[in-house]
Amino acid sequence: MGQRLGIVAGAGEFPLQAVADVQRSGVFCAVAGIRGAASEALKGRADAFEWVGLAEIDKLVSFFKSQMIRDVVLVGKVEPRAFVEGGAPEEALSSLLARLQDRRPTTLLRSLIAFFKAEGIEILDPGFLLRPLLSPAGTLGRVEPSADVEADIAFGWPLAKRLADLDIGQTLVVKKRAVVAVEGLEGTDATIRRSRPLAGPGIVVLKVGRTLQDMRLDVPAVGLETVRALVEAEAAALCFEAAATPFFQKDESLVLADRNGLSIIAR
Repeated sequence: MGQRLGIVAGAGEFPLQAVADVQRSGVFCAVAGIRGAASEALKGRADAFEWVGLAEIDKLVSFFKSQMIRDVVLVGKVEPRAFVEGGAPEEALSSLLARLQDRRPTTLLRSLIAFFKAEGIEILDPGFLLRPLLSPAGTLGRVEPSADVEADIAFGWPLAKRLADLDIGQTLVVKKRAVVAVEGLEGTDATIRRSRPLAGPGIVVLKVGRTLQDMRLDVPAVGLETVRALVEAEAAALCFEAAATPFFQKDESLVLADRNGLSIIAR
């Protein structure tokens, strides 16, 4: 990374933190905020800022070129369903989508990365921003997992990894060694919430990445909103990958989990 960095910002608090971290190191930070997702607060904090629609990739490229940006990171949450909901994408994205064999998140993101590279813009691994948010293996809060929870994790883990490798989803919900729900386009939190009426309290949620996870692509993450969804669903446990899954608002999340008897395990 040079002395100028571009950020494509999705939803959540992390883009704000990323901008602050980058600027603290003396790097000029140009932010393209995804309209309808990114925080309004970014506009006043970035060195340069532009609102872009999710489909406006030509506008995105033009903005970064105007700011002499050659290195870009993707941070924050963007719902993949936006790419299949319809609407009229601009010509560049329409042409890109027409060449895809499918619209799985990895396929789409790899194609976008190749598109940017052809325009002279490199999409960087955001690991240098995410590293402080990774967790060591073990139980993170005060609530130790029960034997039933451990059995559900052992049952669900290889299934969850296979689903992630197939690019179907990164979240699997299990209970009593049975699959309750698999994440689709709705995202982790919605998957958790729809599991409650299906299986009742006591579900176990697994969040994993691909076996060969490219950190530039759709990094699996958990945070306070995930824990709130788990509490709402009366879940028994959340298990995610140690040293690979960013945990946002960790301290506040663990207080909420402890208060509600929820085990949080990094495996």
